[in-house]
Amino acid sequence: MLVSAVTLGCALLFGQVEMPEAEVPPVTTEAPPEAPPDAPVKALVEALVQPRAQAAPDTWAFQMAVPDADSPRQSPDERVLCLNLPSTPAVPSGQWRAQCDEPKKECQVAPAWELDSEGHETGNPLDRVSMCLDVMPAEMARAYRLVPAIAEAPPGWYRDERGRVLQYNFDLHRRVRVGGAWAPRWLRETEGRDDRVRVDFGVDLEWPGDPGQLHRMTLLDTELYLGDASSFEATLLRYDFRSERDEPLFRVTTFYGKPRRFDVFANLGFWLEVLHAEQVRREDVKADFLTLGSTHATLDLWHSRDLVSYVRVRAGPTVERDRTNDFLTLVPAAALEGDLTVDRDGFHHVLFGVEAQKVLLAERVEGRPLRPERLRLRAGYEVIALAINDQPVSLTLDGRGTWRDDLANAPAGWEWSAQAGLRFSLWAPARRDAPGAQGGKE
Repeated sequence: MLVSAVTLGCALLFGQVEMPEAEVPPVTTEAPPEAPPDAPVKALVEALVQPRAQAAPDTWAFQMAVPDADSPRQSPDERVLCLNLPSTPAVPSGQWRAQCDEPKKECQVAPAWELDSEGHETGNPLDRVSMCLDVMPAEMARAYRLVPAIAEAPPGWYRDERGRVLQYNFDLHRRVRVGGAWAPRWLRETEGRDDRVRVDFGVDLEWPGDPGQLHRMTLLDTELYLGDASSFEATLLRYDFRSERDEPLFRVTTFYGKPRRFDVFANLGFWLEVLHAEQVRREDVKADFLTLGSTHATLDLWHSRDLVSYVRVRAGPTVERDRTNDFLTLVPAAALEGDLTVDRDGFHHVLFGVEAQKVLLAERVEGRPLRPERLRLRAGYEVIALAINDQPVSLTLDGRGTWRDDLANAPAGWEWSAQAGLRFSLWAPARRDAPGAQGGKE
């Protein structure tokens, strides 16, 4: 009873005493520091870089070497793939062209851009190459052996180790030519020399027809002689058609010992000349002749397989106008001539010919025979010395002789000319049978 009373009294006493309130820490009202404005970008970059840093040990660290003069050459007949490889100091773009051999698991790889003299990539793309339309993934290239190579070049062209291309095969029967030469002339009767120079130009065309046929045309073939006894010779059009027969004209069989058969072919053709003008000067005599048209049949004694080179005879009539005496004449002619391209690349070219003419149906002219005659001899050689922008510059050597008695009041006799000069061809593509670089200049 006593304990309960004491307990109750203490409870009433403590209820009258005020307890101090617990202190509440003050609430900070300052705003947290603001994040920099580029924080999201930095966070994104760090997120992208982090995986690369982790994958760095697996990155392909292959360094492709550039080709040299002894490197293999890609073929112009095979497919080319675009290939991106790791950047190198020499080829920072990492762009290459690949030709792959699947069985060998080997790729010939060439830079897609030209290189400078130190072997570093330039801003010039390769010229005269096929487009690479397909891309070879770098992951696939890791399964192949990559060999430095020189990019392909078309037939008749050559590419050096820097990727620069140049033409080394020329067709001198397809060109626009301009030339000049020193062309002195000697007259046997006067034993004097005429100092002259020659300026010549013309357009030469050639194209194949059906199998075993060849067409050749020359336009505006002109020679101007300036200096002592100035003169000229010009032809508007000259056309030449030649063919090779499959069937022999006749067969010859011999019976001495074992019987043997010999086939004789008649490879006939056609030669045409339209509007050939000639001005002749001998001493104080000058004469002008205009050929209205010539038609000759030709017979090849020999020709090359492509019909470009030949030795042949031709003969036929010519209608000519004597402009000095103002009358028409008939001039039958016969010739033995040759046109030879000596080498495969077209650098050496040889011409020769002998032609005889007889002037018929002419009116009588005082001081010359009623039926005059002409004999022409010619031999020429042309060799390509160099090329400027892939246009050949040739050295020409030419010797000519002419005997004639068709000039009134001028003694009949020989005149000789020796000519040496240069000729520039504005257009001379590669020959039709030009080999590829691997078979030509490698």
